[in-house]
Amino acid sequence: MLRPLSEQAVPPELLVGLSTSDDAAVYLVAPDQAIVETLDFFPPIVDDAYASGAIAAANAMSDVYAMGGEVAFALAIVAWPDTLELHVLEDAMRGMADKVREGNAVIAGGHTVIDREPKLGLAVTGRVRPDGLLLKSTLRVGDALYLTKAIGTGLLTTAHKLGDCAVEDLASVIASMSALNRDAGLAAVEAGLHAATDVTGFSLVGHAFEMAEGSGVCVRIRARDVPLLPGARGHADRGVDFGGAQRNREHFLRRDRVRLEGIDDAMARLLIDPQTSGGLLVGVPAEHAAAWRRACAGRGVRARHVGEVVEGTGVIVTM
Repeated sequence: MLRPLSEQAVPPELLVGLSTSDDAAVYLVAPDQAIVETLDFFPPIVDDAYASGAIAAANAMSDVYAMGGEVAFALAIVAWPDTLELHVLEDAMRGMADKVREGNAVIAGGHTVIDREPKLGLAVTGRVRPDGLLLKSTLRVGDALYLTKAIGTGLLTTAHKLGDCAVEDLASVIASMSALNRDAGLAAVEAGLHAATDVTGFSLVGHAFEMAEGSGVCVRIRARDVPLLPGARGHADRGVDFGGAQRNREHFLRRDRVRLEGIDDAMARLLIDPQTSGGLLVGVPAEHAAAWRRACAGRGVRARHVGEVVEGTGVIVTM
Protein backbone atom coordinates (compact mmCIF):
# COMPACT_ATOMS: atom_id res chain seq x y z
CA MET A 1 0.00 0.00 0.00
CA LEU A 2 1.26 3.48 -0.90
CA ARG A 3 2.16 5.50 2.16
CA PRO A 4 0.66 8.99 2.58
CA LEU A 5 2.73 11.65 0.84
CA SER A 6 3.50 13.28 4.18
CA GLU A 7 5.20 10.05 5.32
CA GLN A 8 7.33 9.47 2.25
CA ALA A 9 11.09 9.73 2.68
CA VAL A 10 12.40 12.91 1.05
CA PRO A 11 15.86 12.63 -0.53
CA PRO A 12 18.26 15.50 0.23
CA GLU A 13 18.54 16.20 -3.50
CA LEU A 14 14.88 17.32 -3.58
CA LEU A 15 15.44 21.01 -2.93
CA VAL A 16 11.79 22.01 -3.42
CA GLY A 17 8.90 19.57 -3.07
CA LEU A 18 5.60 19.06 -1.28
CA SER A 19 6.69 20.72 1.95
CA THR A 20 6.15 24.15 0.37
CA SER A 21 3.54 25.50 -2.04
CA ASP A 22 6.10 26.61 -4.59
CA ASP A 23 5.50 26.72 -8.32
CA ALA A 24 7.53 23.63 -9.29
CA ALA A 25 9.65 20.82 -7.90
CA VAL A 26 13.43 21.24 -7.94
CA TYR A 27 15.90 18.32 -7.82
CA LEU A 28 19.65 18.72 -7.46
CA VAL A 29 21.69 16.77 -10.05
CA ALA A 30 25.09 18.49 -9.59
CA PRO A 31 26.51 21.11 -7.20
CA ASP A 32 25.75 23.88 -9.68
CA GLN A 33 22.79 22.37 -11.54
CA ALA A 34 19.24 21.32 -10.71
CA ILE A 35 16.22 20.30 -12.74
CA VAL A 36 12.91 22.05 -12.25
CA GLU A 37 9.76 20.10 -13.08
CA THR A 38 6.12 21.12 -13.40
CA LEU A 39 2.91 20.28 -15.24
CA ASP A 40 -0.31 22.09 -16.01
CA PHE A 41 -3.34 21.52 -18.24
CA PHE A 42 -6.89 22.84 -18.54
CA PRO A 43 -9.77 23.21 -21.02
CA PRO A 44 -9.40 25.82 -23.78
CA ILE A 45 -10.60 29.24 -22.62
CA VAL A 46 -10.89 30.93 -26.03
CA ASP A 47 -12.47 29.70 -29.26
CA ASP A 48 -9.31 29.89 -31.38
CA ALA A 49 -7.58 26.49 -31.22
CA TYR A 50 -4.08 27.78 -32.07
CA ALA A 51 -4.33 30.51 -29.42
CA SER A 52 -5.61 27.97 -26.88
CA GLY A 53 -2.54 25.80 -27.47
CA ALA A 54 -0.18 28.76 -27.16
CA ILE A 55 -1.86 29.91 -23.93
CA ALA A 56 -1.72 26.40 -22.42
CA ALA A 57 1.99 26.13 -23.22
CA ALA A 58 2.87 29.60 -21.92
CA ASN A 59 0.96 28.90 -18.71
CA ALA A 60 2.72 25.57 -18.09
CA MET A 61 6.19 26.95 -18.88
CA SER A 62 5.62 29.90 -16.57
CA ASP A 63 6.24 27.83 -13.43
CA VAL A 64 9.81 27.15 -14.58
CA TYR A 65 10.44 30.83 -15.26
CA ALA A 66 8.91 31.77 -11.88
CA MET A 67 11.58 29.59 -10.23
CA GLY A 68 14.41 31.30 -12.12
CA GLY A 69 14.88 28.46 -14.60
CA GLU A 70 15.02 27.88 -18.34
CA VAL A 71 12.85 25.32 -20.13
CA ALA A 72 14.71 22.35 -21.65
CA PHE A 73 11.87 20.29 -23.12
CA ALA A 74 8.21 19.45 -22.57
CA LEU A 75 5.77 16.55 -22.94
CA ALA A 76 2.29 17.28 -24.26
CA ILE A 77 -0.80 16.37 -22.22
CA VAL A 78 -3.96 16.14 -24.33
CA ALA A 79 -7.51 14.98 -23.61
CA TRP A 80 -9.66 15.15 -26.72
CA PRO A 81 -13.22 14.18 -27.70
CA ASP A 82 -13.44 11.70 -30.58
CA THR A 83 -16.37 13.79 -31.87
CA LEU A 84 -14.24 16.90 -32.47
CA GLU A 85 -12.47 17.37 -35.78
CA LEU A 86 -8.83 16.37 -35.87
CA HIS A 87 -7.72 19.57 -37.60
CA VAL A 88 -8.78 21.52 -34.48
CA LEU A 89 -6.40 19.41 -32.39
CA GLU A 90 -3.67 19.91 -34.99
CA ASP A 91 -4.08 23.69 -34.72
CA ALA A 92 -3.92 23.51 -30.91
CA MET A 93 -0.80 21.33 -31.00
CA ARG A 94 0.82 23.74 -33.44
CA GLY A 95 0.12 26.58 -31.02
CA MET A 96 1.75 24.66 -28.17
CA ALA A 97 4.76 23.65 -30.28
CA ASP A 98 5.36 27.19 -31.55
CA LYS A 99 5.22 28.61 -28.02
CA VAL A 100 7.65 26.01 -26.67
CA ARG A 101 9.96 26.74 -29.59
CA GLU A 102 9.80 30.45 -28.67
CA GLY A 103 11.27 29.44 -25.32
CA ASN A 104 14.21 27.73 -27.08
CA ALA A 105 12.84 24.32 -26.13
CA VAL A 106 11.04 21.44 -27.83
CA ILE A 107 8.06 19.15 -27.29
CA ALA A 108 9.74 15.75 -27.03
CA GLY A 109 6.67 13.52 -26.65
CA GLY A 110 3.44 13.29 -24.74
CA HIS A 111 0.26 11.37 -24.09
CA THR A 112 -3.34 11.65 -25.30
CA VAL A 113 -6.61 10.23 -24.00
CA ILE A 114 -10.20 10.42 -25.22
CA ASP A 115 -12.34 12.66 -23.02
CA ARG A 116 -15.68 14.43 -23.34
CA GLU A 117 -14.07 17.84 -22.76
CA PRO A 118 -10.85 18.91 -24.51
CA LYS A 119 -7.89 19.72 -22.27
CA LEU A 120 -4.39 20.85 -23.20
CA GLY A 121 -1.15 21.30 -21.34
CA LEU A 122 2.45 20.31 -20.78
CA ALA A 123 4.74 18.52 -18.39
CA VAL A 124 7.78 20.79 -18.44
CA THR A 125 11.40 20.04 -17.55
CA GLY A 126 13.80 22.92 -17.01
CA ARG A 127 17.24 23.75 -15.70
CA VAL A 128 18.08 26.09 -12.84
CA ARG A 129 21.15 27.00 -10.81
CA PRO A 130 20.57 26.29 -7.11
CA ASP A 131 22.04 29.66 -6.18
CA GLY A 132 19.64 31.41 -8.57
CA LEU A 133 16.38 29.90 -7.33
CA LEU A 134 13.39 32.20 -6.97
CA LEU A 135 11.04 31.01 -4.23
CA LYS A 136 7.69 32.02 -2.76
CA SER A 137 9.01 31.75 0.79
CA THR A 138 11.93 34.18 0.65
CA LEU A 139 10.33 37.62 0.71
CA ARG A 140 12.02 39.96 3.17
CA VAL A 141 10.77 43.00 5.01
CA GLY A 142 11.71 46.02 2.92
CA ASP A 143 11.33 44.32 -0.46
CA ALA A 144 9.42 46.21 -3.12
CA LEU A 145 6.84 44.18 -5.04
CA TYR A 146 6.67 44.32 -8.83
CA LEU A 147 4.10 42.78 -11.19
CA THR A 148 5.06 42.05 -14.79
CA LYS A 149 1.64 41.62 -16.47
CA ALA A 150 -1.72 43.33 -16.21
CA ILE A 151 -4.58 41.41 -14.57
CA GLY A 152 -8.16 40.70 -15.62
CA THR A 153 -7.87 37.55 -17.74
CA GLY A 154 -10.62 35.69 -15.88
CA LEU A 155 -13.18 38.47 -16.28
CA LEU A 156 -12.35 38.98 -19.95
CA THR A 157 -12.41 35.31 -20.93
CA THR A 158 -15.68 34.85 -19.04
CA ALA A 159 -17.12 37.82 -20.92
CA HIS A 160 -15.86 36.19 -24.12
CA LYS A 161 -17.75 32.99 -23.28
CA LEU A 162 -20.86 35.12 -22.70
CA GLY A 163 -20.42 36.80 -26.09
CA ASP A 164 -19.75 40.17 -24.45
CA CYS A 165 -16.03 40.86 -25.05
CA ALA A 166 -14.95 43.48 -27.59
CA VAL A 167 -12.75 42.16 -30.39
CA GLU A 168 -9.85 44.42 -29.45
CA ASP A 169 -10.09 43.46 -25.76
CA LEU A 170 -10.10 39.75 -26.65
CA ALA A 171 -7.00 40.24 -28.80
CA SER A 172 -5.29 42.04 -25.92
CA VAL A 173 -6.03 39.33 -23.35
CA ILE A 174 -4.95 36.56 -25.75
CA ALA A 175 -1.67 38.38 -26.37
CA SER A 176 -1.10 38.75 -22.62
CA MET A 177 -1.87 35.10 -21.82
CA SER A 178 0.31 33.91 -24.72
CA ALA A 179 3.32 36.00 -23.69
CA LEU A 180 6.11 34.01 -22.04
CA ASN A 181 7.41 35.01 -18.61
CA ARG A 182 10.90 34.00 -19.73
CA ASP A 183 12.38 37.49 -19.94
CA ALA A 184 10.87 38.48 -16.59
CA GLY A 185 12.38 35.41 -14.93
CA LEU A 186 15.78 35.96 -16.53
CA ALA A 187 15.70 39.63 -15.50
CA ALA A 188 15.04 38.59 -11.90
CA VAL A 189 17.98 36.17 -11.93
CA GLU A 190 20.29 38.71 -13.58
CA ALA A 191 19.37 41.27 -10.90
CA GLY A 192 20.18 38.80 -8.11
CA LEU A 193 16.62 38.60 -6.77
CA HIS A 194 15.43 35.85 -4.44
CA ALA A 195 11.62 35.75 -4.38
CA ALA A 196 8.98 35.38 -7.08
CA THR A 197 5.84 33.53 -8.11
CA ASP A 198 3.60 33.57 -11.15
CA VAL A 199 0.07 34.90 -10.79
CA THR A 200 -2.45 32.30 -11.91
CA GLY A 201 -5.68 30.76 -10.58
CA PHE A 202 -5.47 32.00 -7.00
CA SER A 203 -5.50 35.64 -8.23
CA LEU A 204 -3.06 38.45 -7.52
CA VAL A 205 -3.96 38.73 -3.84
CA GLY A 206 -4.16 34.96 -3.39
CA HIS A 207 -0.66 34.39 -4.67
CA ALA A 208 0.56 37.38 -2.68
CA PHE A 209 -0.89 35.68 0.41
CA GLU A 210 1.01 32.47 -0.40
CA MET A 211 4.23 34.47 -0.51
CA ALA A 212 3.41 36.37 2.69
CA GLU A 213 2.48 33.22 4.59
CA GLY A 214 5.49 31.25 3.39
CA SER A 215 7.86 34.10 4.21
CA GLY A 216 6.36 35.11 7.57
CA VAL A 217 5.73 38.69 6.47
CA CYS A 218 2.91 41.03 5.48
CA VAL A 219 2.39 42.13 1.88
CA ARG A 220 0.88 45.56 1.24
CA ILE A 221 -0.51 46.20 -2.25
CA ARG A 222 -1.63 49.55 -3.70
CA ALA A 223 -4.65 48.82 -5.90
CA ARG A 224 -4.23 52.07 -7.83
CA ASP A 225 -0.86 50.87 -9.12
CA VAL A 226 -2.02 47.42 -10.27
CA PRO A 227 -2.12 47.34 -14.10
CA LEU A 228 -5.41 46.23 -15.68
CA LEU A 229 -6.02 44.71 -19.09
CA PRO A 230 -8.11 46.82 -21.50
CA GLY A 231 -11.81 46.31 -20.83
CA ALA A 232 -11.30 44.46 -17.53
CA ARG A 233 -12.49 47.32 -15.33
CA GLY A 234 -15.68 47.70 -17.37
CA HIS A 235 -16.60 44.05 -16.94
CA ALA A 236 -15.81 44.28 -13.23
CA ASP A 237 -18.11 47.30 -12.96
CA ARG A 238 -20.87 45.30 -14.68
CA GLY A 239 -20.54 42.55 -12.08
CA VAL A 240 -19.22 39.67 -14.20
CA ASP A 241 -18.67 36.77 -11.82
CA PHE A 242 -17.91 33.04 -12.04
CA GLY A 243 -16.93 30.04 -9.97
CA GLY A 244 -13.18 30.61 -9.76
CA ALA A 245 -13.63 34.17 -8.50
CA GLN A 246 -16.22 33.02 -5.96
CA ARG A 247 -13.85 30.36 -4.61
CA ASN A 248 -11.05 32.92 -4.25
CA ARG A 249 -13.44 35.31 -2.49
CA GLU A 250 -14.41 32.59 -0.02
CA HIS A 251 -10.86 31.36 0.55
CA PHE A 252 -9.02 34.67 0.88
CA LEU A 253 -11.44 37.52 1.63
CA ARG A 254 -14.02 35.89 3.87
CA ARG A 255 -11.33 34.22 5.97
CA ASP A 256 -9.49 37.55 6.47
CA ARG A 257 -6.32 36.27 4.85
CA VAL A 258 -6.57 39.31 2.58
CA ARG A 259 -7.85 42.60 3.99
CA LEU A 260 -9.23 45.25 1.65
CA GLU A 261 -9.20 48.82 2.92
CA GLY A 262 -11.23 51.36 0.95
CA ILE A 263 -11.55 49.08 -2.10
CA ASP A 264 -14.78 49.19 -4.13
CA ASP A 265 -16.58 46.03 -5.26
CA ALA A 266 -15.34 46.23 -8.85
CA MET A 267 -11.69 46.54 -7.83
CA ALA A 268 -12.14 43.70 -5.33
CA ARG A 269 -13.48 41.57 -8.18
CA LEU A 270 -10.31 42.29 -10.17
CA LEU A 271 -8.00 41.57 -7.25
CA ILE A 272 -9.50 38.08 -6.73
CA ASP A 273 -9.84 37.37 -10.46
CA PRO A 274 -8.24 33.98 -11.30
CA GLN A 275 -5.54 34.62 -13.88
CA THR A 276 -4.48 32.34 -16.71
CA SER A 277 -0.81 32.71 -17.63
CA GLY A 278 -0.45 35.88 -15.56
CA GLY A 279 2.77 37.73 -14.87
CA LEU A 280 5.42 37.30 -12.22
CA LEU A 281 5.07 38.88 -8.77
CA VAL A 282 8.64 39.66 -7.72
CA GLY A 283 10.26 40.82 -4.49
CA VAL A 284 13.01 43.39 -5.08
CA PRO A 285 15.35 44.42 -2.22
CA ALA A 286 16.36 48.09 -2.25
CA GLU A 287 20.00 47.20 -3.00
CA HIS A 288 18.91 45.32 -6.14
CA ALA A 289 16.40 47.88 -7.42
CA ALA A 290 18.73 49.54 -9.93
CA ALA A 291 19.91 46.17 -11.28
CA TRP A 292 16.28 45.05 -11.62
CA ARG A 293 15.31 48.16 -13.55
CA ARG A 294 18.30 47.74 -15.89
CA ALA A 295 17.55 44.07 -16.46
CA CYS A 296 13.88 44.81 -17.20
CA ALA A 297 14.79 47.60 -19.61
CA GLY A 298 17.32 45.39 -21.38
CA ARG A 299 14.79 42.59 -21.85
CA GLY A 300 11.73 44.71 -22.59
CA VAL A 301 9.91 43.72 -19.39
CA ARG A 302 7.26 46.20 -18.26
CA ALA A 303 7.21 45.75 -14.49
CA ARG A 304 4.94 47.83 -12.26
CA HIS A 305 5.77 48.65 -8.65
CA VAL A 306 2.58 47.59 -6.84
CA GLY A 307 3.50 47.29 -3.18
CA GLU A 308 5.91 46.53 -0.36
CA VAL A 309 6.78 43.85 2.17
CA VAL A 310 6.40 44.89 5.81
CA GLU A 311 6.33 43.26 9.20
CA GLY A 312 3.13 41.41 10.10
CA THR A 313 1.00 38.75 8.45
CA GLY A 314 -1.36 38.34 5.52
CA VAL A 315 -2.11 40.78 2.71
CA ILE A 316 -3.45 44.32 3.03
CA VAL A 317 -4.72 46.15 -0.04
CA THR A 318 -5.27 49.89 -0.07
CA MET A 319 -6.07 52.35 -2.83
